Amino acid sequence: MEIAAALIVVAAVVWFVSVPLRRQRGDTHAEVRLENPLVAELEARKEAKYREIRDAELDREQGKLSQADWSRQDAELRHEAIEILKQLDQAKAEAGSRGQADSVP
Repeated sequence: MEIAAALIVVAAVVWFVSVPLRRQRGDTHAEVRLENPLVAELEARKEAKYREIRDAELDREQGKLSQADWSRQDAELRHEAIEILKQLDQAKAEAGSRGQADSVP
């Protein structure tokens, strides 16, 4: 009886784990979102800039940057981040308008 229960559990695990492998390519096209390369690049630049801001804050907290140096660097980094966000918004709007135009028959 224990062997039968163990076989059922193993079969269920194998079935569950193999679902992605058994799925046909056509089944996943709705899940795949083609991403605009410009948007992807800007998203990466945004995340990198956010990391730089956090690193500068950590450097200030650890005493590696004076308050004056941190203020200058923080203002510059935040200005750069705002520019990236503006570019990202514009790229997303353009990609969205192209996507809508492509879907109109």
